[in-house]
Amino acid sequence: MKKKQTTIPFKGTQAQEEKLENLIAKNKDVPGALLPILQGAQEIYGYLPKEVIRIIALRMDKSISEVYGVASFYSQFNLSPKGEYAISICLGTACYVKGSGKIMEEFEKELGISSGETTPDGKFSLNDTRCIGACGLAPVCMINSDVYGRLVPADVKKILDKYR
Repeated sequence: MKKKQTTIPFKGTQAQEEKLENLIAKNKDVPGALLPILQGAQEIYGYLPKEVIRIIALRMDKSISEVYGVASFYSQFNLSPKGEYAISICLGTACYVKGSGKIMEEFEKELGISSGETTPDGKFSLNDTRCIGACGLAPVCMINSDVYGRLVPADVKKILDKYR
């Protein structure tokens, strides 16, 4: 399934851009610096928007596609902003056999997004995960640090209403 582009506009600040410029200047000539620069940029912005990838590519004399290729290859990097409420649905074995696939489908339906996406208002992001260590409560989801267990699809709307 092709991921949708986020419709949330980039809202970088001058202070963030100065931090990024300093990070790049400090590390530009260090062999293998692209990964630490991308990690630092994600710490500054919370994700790696295309505008930031473009700045990194320009300052490091690399192509945008090369920088994007590295950023999109490693799962540690987020190319879209996370929502105010980050929802993680466990699709690990214990949760999956107890119906977490249906829970994920219900969240996708209620939010109008797929796993890996953020709602257009920036309120919710949805991701699947393999295990959150609460197998005895399967199927489980987390919203930020709140854990919800023994879920059935009918629970999803009630849970989301707490955060709307």
